[in-house]
Amino acid sequence: MKEKLNKNEWVVLPVSISTARRIIEQCHYAASATNTRVYTHGLFRKGEDFFEQNCLGVAWWLPPTKNAAIATFNGEWRKVLSLTRLAIAPEVPKNAASFLLGKSIKMIDKDKWHCLVTYADTWQEHTGAIYKATNWEYMGMTKPSPVFQSDEGKMMGRKRGGKNLTVKELEELGFKKIGNFAKHKFRFVLNGA
Repeated sequence: MKEKLNKNEWVVLPVSISTARRIIEQCHYAASATNTRVYTHGLFRKGEDFFEQNCLGVAWWLPPTKNAAIATFNGEWRKVLSLTRLAIAPEVPKNAASFLLGKSIKMIDKDKWHCLVTYADTWQEHTGAIYKATNWEYMGMTKPSPVFQSDEGKMMGRKRGGKNLTVKELEELGFKKIGNFAKHKFRFVLNGA
């Protein structure tokens, strides 16, 4: 049985996109991430140097699409922030994901961001257990949307910057549609919102 994480032995710190990307490519089923972020927070064992190679988990945050933000929060849509990736190295103790997520949320500027949103992919058989365990509000299922994946297992969404890529453009980039899938949607309203 896997040991439980001792919160006194771990710390969460801001990390660079390159450090976060390494963890995502190694430990997340999407095997890819965007080139931007609002926050990337990394999980480290205390007593070790806080170098890239010692980062063992990451929470990656950026704004959702306008439509997703409006559908999530009745307040100002520009105050919604999305958890786009959450990944933990397999050797990290049990409960590391909830520890990382809780510490990461505490590091978010609550004057600027009033609501958080995230999704659990049904095509990966995810149910959102981590979000339920950390008191996120379940918002139901999204409409099914296409999932594109490369032969190497990397995922790519259709939206790139201000443009939606066509299926043909994605195929030319080496991504194939593997199906249409719904997601479980969760939100977390921050204090004072």
